[in-house]
Amino acid sequence: MVEEAQLTTTENGLVPRGEGWFVVNAREARWWESDAFDRYCRFQGDVHFPEVGFNISVLLPGRPGCMYHGEDSQEDFLVVSGECLLLVEGEERRLRAWDLFHAPAWTEHVLVGAGDGPCVVVAVGARKPGSKVRYPQSDVADAHGAGVPETTESAEEAYAPFPEPREQPYHDGDLPSWP
Repeated sequence: MVEEAQLTTTENGLVPRGEGWFVVNAREARWWESDAFDRYCRFQGDVHFPEVGFNISVLLPGRPGCMYHGEDSQEDFLVVSGECLLLVEGEERRLRAWDLFHAPAWTEHVLVGAGDGPCVVVAVGARKPGSKVRYPQSDVADAHGAGVPETTESAEEAYAPFPEPREQPYHDGDLPSWP
């Protein structure tokens, strides 16, 4: 029998502690924010999801979700509301609500907020031990503040110019209401 993980109340939202199943509302969970990138909720606590990554990102207009990259595992992104630019394999594509972007392993990509308000994206990705990520130099990504000066496989190098994300509570109004 799998035990239920405990949810701990913090000043930044509910955080699961330990192994086990849990239920938490995204508006009540802990969120993260970066001055250079998006706001996001990973739903993880002290135990990271070992097989599947799942998060919600809120992309503000003109801000990338992360650095342009490709990785050795599949990822999928569903735009729930708003608009964003998909930078993929050196091209730009505009995405809108209910568009799904499927990225097989090693697809170079990043999402950048667009339009006149926030864009909400649900991301799901495979996880495996020793996974690899590559951050290629890209003129398209550079134009949107999501590029690295030189190709690297080091996340530390790719994100070195930016401050660490900080924990925060949910921003009221970031997620759309449903009928």
